[in-house]
Amino acid sequence: MLGALGQVLTYIVPFLLVLTVIVTIHELGHFLVARAFGVKVDRFAIGFGRPLFSRVDRHGIEWRMGWIPAGGYVKFSGDLDASSVPDEAGLNELRRRVIAEKGADAERDYYHFKPVWQRALIVAAGPAANFILAITIFAVLFMSLGAQLVPARVGQVQAGSPAAAAGFQPGDLITAVNGRTIEDGSEVTRAVMLSSGDPLRFTVERGGRSVELTATPERRAENDPVAGRIQVGRIGVMLEARREDVRHVRYGPIDAVVAGARQTADVIGSTLTYLGRLVTGRESGDQLSGPIGIAKASGSLTNMAVQANPDPVATALNLTLTLVNLAAILSIGIGFLNLMPIPVLDGGHLVFYAYEAVARRPVAARFQEAGYRVGLALLAGFMLFATWNDLQKLNLFQFLGGLVS
Repeated sequence: MLGALGQVLTYIVPFLLVLTVIVTIHELGHFLVARAFGVKVDRFAIGFGRPLFSRVDRHGIEWRMGWIPAGGYVKFSGDLDASSVPDEAGLNELRRRVIAEKGADAERDYYHFKPVWQRALIVAAGPAANFILAITIFAVLFMSLGAQLVPARVGQVQAGSPAAAAGFQPGDLITAVNGRTIEDGSEVTRAVMLSSGDPLRFTVERGGRSVELTATPERRAENDPVAGRIQVGRIGVMLEARREDVRHVRYGPIDAVVAGARQTADVIGSTLTYLGRLVTGRESGDQLSGPIGIAKASGSLTNMAVQANPDPVATALNLTLTLVNLAAILSIGIGFLNLMPIPVLDGGHLVFYAYEAVARRPVAARFQEAGYRVGLALLAGFMLFATWNDLQKLNLFQFLGGLVS
């Protein structure tokens, strides 16, 4: 009983805590830009379900905290349905109702009657807030802790590997991959992981001279301590930096923000690369995770942070840094996901608004309805696939098969 409770506290609580913060920031982005344009808001909610706390401010906005900490939402005045993009008939009905209740010109304060460019900015503000949160987190970490740069020095070369065939030697210092300068070994690892079957051009420093080598990563199955069993690209080298190679860099405010933005862009770029390779069949989908996988990852990171140092102060610091880093990565993921052009997401709203800007009228109700059905089906399919991945990584099906046999 206590063991199960401990698992819940270790895996679920950190995940829900981080998720709630990220979604709250996302919704706060929508809220702040909407208020800047004078949009009437009925409710700003953190969490779902029965309210634990509720207060109405002088602007008539209800601030609510629900007992289920799994996100949040903003409800604009006059929202008729989940789409928040009513057609012309819906807009006319809403306008008549608002004028009847509030008086002439009252509809100008409602979201649906704002210029399309303002509505688009309000929608885009949610994902933008997620990216800003990630950049801010990275920037604060760079300013407060700095960064340790560990050059990509080759320590060992596996016999018969793509690296051995390419001519890599122990002691080589990788300085560039496909022409992109390398400062840290993690950049090489990330490039190789997402390039199975694609030749990579490495620039290495060897004995004071520059050497060009070409190696094609091969896909290998590995057990990652956080992500579980995944298939990634490898060339067969082990990076082992020398002590004199390692540099600790501290950043000023401006440099920290630039580095934070670069780190955020790198995560988005890696995500786009992975999805592009997934669509073209050059990558397996085992790196996609749903709520179960993310909760497991947060729990694994929590355990690693706790075990890193038994000292209570060090444990608390490690745990805080781990969850903060996780929040930055998940914030980028949620912002990116919401920008996908699927009707139930922010990206879908932006597609509808783009059509409205060109056609000078909202998308017809029947097309919106069809779009939302397709969007829900796509999201449901994605979540089922991701959850299937999560369950396979947990070896649940092998466990159930053992029980049956």
